[in-house]
Amino acid sequence: MTHPVSYKRHRFPPEIIAHAVWLYFRFPLSLRLVEEMLLERGIVVSYETVRRWALKFGPEYARRLRRKRPSRCDIWHLDEVVITIAGETHWLWRAVDQDGYVLDEIVQARRNTKAAKRLLKRLLKKQGCPPRRMITDKLGSYAAARRQVMPAVEHRQHKGLNNRAENSHLPLRRREQAMQ
Repeated sequence: MTHPVSYKRHRFPPEIIAHAVWLYFRFPLSLRLVEEMLLERGIVVSYETVRRWALKFGPEYARRLRRKRPSRCDIWHLDEVVITIAGETHWLWRAVDQDGYVLDEIVQARRNTKAAKRLLKRLLKKQGCPPRRMITDKLGSYAAARRQVMPAVEHRQHKGLNNRAENSHLPLRRREQAMQ
């Protein structure tokens, strides 16, 4: 059973604390940048306070996010993106649910039905139940893998519907650009 996070003896409201911790962990921001962003909204808080909040509340927030239970009404968004590791091209396959939580991701050397089938099998094993609907881009490997692994699941292939999975790649792309 999870107990609610206690904000006793904190000067700031829980919404501000949660927002500061979310900013720090969700985006590639330094503590000083989070302090500056809060200051622009009229909230005067030091970066050291944000650091203490992140240490105190961050693990509990992460535990609650990981604890999200899969359900039969989930919608999975699947997508793959090319990445380079040690000069070699690989594919990062990622599955995201309707709320934007990353369910699973694997790195494969190929972009074929076998790789898509491996992702779907891992997802089913990890989640415990199939989704109500699966949304992908127009890559044919997803349809072939779905027919073999979970034929009863509704499958929609559309470029515009898969934005949730496409957006989950953005932090990776930002990190790549920073490293270049």
